[in-house]
Amino acid sequence: MQPAETIEVESREIACDGGGGALGHPRVFLNMGEKTGIDCPYCGRHFVLSADAPASAGH
Repeated sequence: MQPAETIEVESREIACDGGGGALGHPRVFLNMGEKTGIDCPYCGRHFVLSADAPASAGH
C-alpha cells in the first residue's frame, strides 16, 4: 500500500493535522528519532527527512 502523500521536511520533529482545515484530524507531533522517515498514524502521510536537513543536536 502506498502512503497517502510524501512530504519532505527539514526537521526530525514535525506536526501533522491532516491538512484540509476542519476536514483534517487532531494535531499529532511525530519524532523520527534516528530514522529518516515516519508515517502519520491518522492519515498515512509519509514524512521524509530532507538530505540537506541540519544535523540533530543529539545530547
